[in-house]
This record gives sequence, C-alpha cells and structure tokens, in this order.
Amino acid sequence: MPVSTLQRTAGRRALSDFVRDRRARTSPDEVGLPAGSRRRTPGLRREEVAQLAGVGVTWYTWFEQGRAIQVSADFLERVCRALRLDQAERQHLYALAQHRPPPHGAPGLPAVSPILQALLDSLPNPAYIKTARWDIVAWNAAVTAIFGDYALIPPDRRNGLWLVFTDPRYRRMMPDWEDGARRILAKFRLDHGRAGGDPAFAALVDALQEASPEFRRWWPRHDVSERSEGLKRIRHDTLGELEFAHATFLVEGAPDLRLVTYTPVPAR
Repeated sequence: MPVSTLQRTAGRRALSDFVRDRRARTSPDEVGLPAGSRRRTPGLRREEVAQLAGVGVTWYTWFEQGRAIQVSADFLERVCRALRLDQAERQHLYALAQHRPPPHGAPGLPAVSPILQALLDSLPNPAYIKTARWDIVAWNAAVTAIFGDYALIPPDRRNGLWLVFTDPRYRRMMPDWEDGARRILAKFRLDHGRAGGDPAFAALVDALQEASPEFRRWWPRHDVSERSEGLKRIRHDTLGELEFAHATFLVEGAPDLRLVTYTPVPAR
C-alpha cells in the first residue's frame, strides 16, 4: 500500500485534529509572519507551518491529514517549534504520532518542584528522585544517612548507574556486587531502549565503557529486566547489614522523573 494512502484510524484522526487545532491557534504575528488581509481562517496556513518547520509542504500536509506515514523525532521536533507547543503539548504530540514519550533532548537536569521536595523531606525512610537516565536530582536526609550525601558528588557524576559501576563505596555496600550490578544494568537497558537514541544515554554508556571493565563486558549481552521493586541488602559502615524493600513510581506530569523509595525490612 502506498505511504500516501489515507488511513483514518481513530488514532490518526486524533493526531490530525490536534495538529489542525494547534495550527489554527497559532497566529501569524506570534511567529513573525504578516497577518495579511486575505486569510479566510484563523491561524497559520499549512505551507507556513511547513516553512517554519523546514519540512516539505506535501509531507506536512499528509502528516496533518493523518495519513499512514512514518515521521522521525526530528520532524516532530520541528513541528513542535513551528507551532510553539509547550511541554505538555509536545508530549501529547509524540504520544499520538509515535506512541511513546519524546526523547530527552532538553539540556540540563529537570527541576524538582518545591512540593515534590517537601514530600521527599517528609518521608522517614530513604527516598530520592531520578530521571529516566538515572541521574539523581533530589533526595532526603534518610538517603544521605544510608548512601552518603549526593550533594558532594559533581552533578555530571550523580548518576545511579555510574555510582554502582565506578564508586568503590557502592561496591562495598553491595554484599553481592556482581549479581546486583548485573540486575541493575538489565533494568537500565530497558530505559536505554525507551530513550529512542537519546545522545545523553549514549554519552553515559560510552563513559561507563571507558571507566568500568565489568560494564564493558556485560553491556553487549543485552540482558533486560522490567522489575521496579524488590529487596536490596546494604552493608553499611556503621549500621551493619540492612535490608530494604524498594519500589519505583512515576511522577505524574513529569514523565522523566521517578520516585524511588526504600522501606526497612524487619530483621528475621
């Protein structure tokens, strides 16, 4: 079947309606175009969106019409910029067009809201916030007492996977480091696959391959695990061996953030 054939499934109708609505809401003056006097409908014309996005008019038209074509993340990013989509709208466009979140292309680490930080601080047990790339962006005092003060670690190295594979203290804290590190790597592999070629993930993998012989040996094996909860044993320098039940939760409204909690398991 030719790629230009119009296949108006429910999902493609939703995509078409959303893009057409946002095009109609974007006024020419918002994007530096003259309003003119011969516009029959509000908003931008299709050819103007294509021009602003730097894509072909025909291809954009097919996309907006909901035709059965495949578009790249670069194409979607160009459309997002042309239509001045905010973060929520950008996420919605990717969900409609590719059935996945957008890649993590924004520079820097996401900000944690004061309310979310207050929630962390209110928890009596260790808890922290990490990104999909496992960068640690917020934590509470209980985490500091068990795992150390993340504030003392440079932000570009404040990453859960990096610490497990390169920090001697983390290696000492894990009673069976090899088994634990391999399970952690299998969980990260799933996030890596979901990232859709995000350069930040590739940079982390490259750095770990340089820094850790174990990572370099295990990464090509492509082990994958989906478990987001389980038991973890910690060998603490002063408190001895501790056991926690850990669980991970997505933060609503911030798909790149996950809340990780540790609940002590009573001694048997």
